[in-house]
Amino acid sequence: MDLNATLIGQTIAMLVFVWFCMKFVWPPLMGMIEERQIEIADGLAAAEKGARSLELAEVEKVGLLEEARAQAREIIDQATTRGGHIVEEARGTADKERERILSAAQSEVEQEVNRAREQLRSEVGTIAIAGAEKIIAREIDAATHKNLLDRLAAEI
Repeated sequence: MDLNATLIGQTIAMLVFVWFCMKFVWPPLMGMIEERQIEIADGLAAAEKGARSLELAEVEKVGLLEEARAQAREIIDQATTRGGHIVEEARGTADKERERILSAAQSEVEQEVNRAREQLRSEVGTIAIAGAEKIIAREIDAATHKNLLDRLAAEI
């Protein structure tokens, strides 16, 4: 194998090409690779942080849901209790109103009975006076009086 000028020229060209690449091409490529590695590392860190945040948010969501359910149960219990109180108040009011209406009706019935008694007394008095007039107008006879009194009693 001969060492000739072509081989030396190719070696020099190769060395110049390697030097040129090392000086001008390699540093920007390495910078871009390092920058990309940093971006990937930041992305992975952000993803990991996001995953942790998601886990924390999930835990917080469960806690908030439990708290909301507890509040809903409390509100329902309060509403049920308030509803029971309202029903009891309504029953009390209805009982008082019923008693008032009953006493008013009883008073009215007593008044009607008293009016009927008074009317009956006045009618009995009128019938008694009419009977007495008939008795006085006729002769005094025990049998006749008995018949008249029987008819008066039948009319009453």
